[in-house]
Amino acid sequence: MLADWDEENIKARCSAGDREAFTLLYSYYYKPLYRHIQLFTQSRETTEEIIQNVFVKIWEQRQSLSSVRDLKPYLYRAAKNMLLNHLRKMSTEQKVLRIHSVSGSGSEDPVSAHIDSKDYKRLLQEALEQLTEKRKRIFLLRMEENLSLDEIAAQLSISRSVVKKQLYAAIASVRDYIHRQGGISASLLMLLIKIL
Repeated sequence: MLADWDEENIKARCSAGDREAFTLLYSYYYKPLYRHIQLFTQSRETTEEIIQNVFVKIWEQRQSLSSVRDLKPYLYRAAKNMLLNHLRKMSTEQKVLRIHSVSGSGSEDPVSAHIDSKDYKRLLQEALEQLTEKRKRIFLLRMEENLSLDEIAAQLSISRSVVKKQLYAAIASVRDYIHRQGGISASLLMLLIKIL
């Protein structure tokens, strides 16, 4: 993080089209946004593409930055929306391929294996209930409140390394639980973000 960070000044300068200020904004938020999005994508390329698209959109709509009260939740929301768009596109492509594949094999019910959103919500809640209280709390603080690992560590009075270890274990546990129940990864991620 930059030592001379002045958010109000950066917002005003970016809003006025100052590219140097925008570079500072990018440098300040790139890594935390990257870490957050990669938790869902598990892909360096996809994460980089999403983050780049977020900042392109921010620059294109820079005039509105001066009216943004707090940049952090604004940027996380923009990143979440971009990730949702990406996952919806992936999900649509997978459905088309699945329906094409199934219809080509002569099946009469191409959507019989599809789990609807209510089932995913139920599965997600079940997956969260499988977590220990500590892991569930860390997971929700990260996903629901967009807190950084350091912020979670401070709030729970534990080390950053413990937070990181518990968060990754929680994400893996939720993903594995849904997978064992027959869920589809992209749809799960989309619902995780919608619900949390």
